[in-house]
Amino acid sequence: MTDTTIAPAADLAVKGRPRGRRSPIGRGSKFGPVIVAPYVLFTIVFGLLPAAYAIYLAFTDGNGGFAPVANFSRVLGDFRFWPATLHVALYLVIWLVALLVLVVFLAIVIHAIAIRWVNSTLRFLFYLPGALAGASSVMLWLFVLDPGASPVGWLLRGMGFTSFQDVIQPGGLPIIFAIIAFWTGAGGWIVIMYGALNNISTEIMEAARIDGANRIQVALQIQLPLLRKWIAYMGVLSLGAGTQLFVEPSLLSQASNAVVPNDYSLNQLAYQYAFDLNDFNGSAAISVLLLIVSLVLSAVFVLRGGLFDTEEA
Repeated sequence: MTDTTIAPAADLAVKGRPRGRRSPIGRGSKFGPVIVAPYVLFTIVFGLLPAAYAIYLAFTDGNGGFAPVANFSRVLGDFRFWPATLHVALYLVIWLVALLVLVVFLAIVIHAIAIRWVNSTLRFLFYLPGALAGASSVMLWLFVLDPGASPVGWLLRGMGFTSFQDVIQPGGLPIIFAIIAFWTGAGGWIVIMYGALNNISTEIMEAARIDGANRIQVALQIQLPLLRKWIAYMGVLSLGAGTQLFVEPSLLSQASNAVVPNDYSLNQLAYQYAFDLNDFNGSAAISVLLLIVSLVLSAVFVLRGGLFDTEEA
């Protein structure tokens, strides 16, 4: 069977979804503003207003005078800034690639399992690590990464690591932080992707199978295109969270007696500016730079993923 025989089914999945009954909370519903209002309020108070204040600080000096480039020049000229940027960039690349590939793959594999109790158990096991808060998760990993206390200590020793300090050398930290982040957050996204897969019309799936499509062809030509918006959504939120890397290197720095530097990430460096150097303007400049990069990369995910595209009836 050629790819062209499956294409009509994929087009039908996108353009020809059967119309169901309209939800009571839908277009024109009087409950819409009530439901959205708390989110809008918290977004303004804890999102937009702090961002606006950070922008104000970034473009002013300590006396409130206008300083359009001084804070950014000082930060960009700091010898710690570019290494911290590289650390965060490497971590983001590893983590986002792992999310985009493994989360989607695992969700499709679990969705294909017909035995209900196996299906449910796997989803629960993947989701369970997400119940741990960020700091608690890192504390657990402090033991996992110690060859002398870890349940996989034999594996760490086999890889040539004899102590906790050997494992957490700065060169390998992007991979370690990506593993911790994936272990903590991937399960929730697997559940979300699984729910998105359940929304794909069974008629579309059956039509593809009748046409002779195997599981791989169904996944590549029907399921993946219909998951595109959810993948973009995952990318945007994960990117925003990833740029805020702080808890993991901070705890490892304390546990390792500064083997991991306390300015490893950009958020840590911003913290150093604000509370060690009392330079809130420089700290705000770092935050604004992070905001700009995050918005640009998020725009790429949104545009490439068609996150706000409307489907034709």
